Amino acid sequence: MTELGHVVFYVRNLGRSVAFYRDVVGLNVVGELFGGRAAMLTGGRTHHELLLIEIGDAPGPSRGRRLGLYHVGWKIGDSLDALRATKERIERAGVALDGASDHTVSQSLYLRDPDGNEVELYVDDPSVDWRRTDGWMEAAVKPLRL
Repeated sequence: MTELGHVVFYVRNLGRSVAFYRDVVGLNVVGELFGGRAAMLTGGRTHHELLLIEIGDAPGPSRGRRLGLYHVGWKIGDSLDALRATKERIERAGVALDGASDHTVSQSLYLRDPDGNEVELYVDDPSVDWRRTDGWMEAAVKPLRL
């Protein structure tokens, strides 16, 4: 099972972008992160289908980031065993990992496609009920060891 999980965009003005994706696209705001510099939105299928991160109005790249696509997250299963199998497949293919993170609500592997686009492959943690609690939103990102 592989399904599109979420997309992350760097935006200039968070309020303007949230209004667009909420009022025009029809997504619901789940919460804010990073001291109000990011917002998570969902259509209800998962904890977030869209993450918007504000980088401000400075012309050109801001803090090494560019406007637009940051990464695309693909949900690849429902267990750490599925993530371990995916990691083994990545290693067999000779593709380098950029990182592995425990986001509390999900556990992720990060890599680059042949053109340098960042791809996140992840599984959700079934012990975290993202529909009933939002404490995971402010949880620190931890290193993931598989």
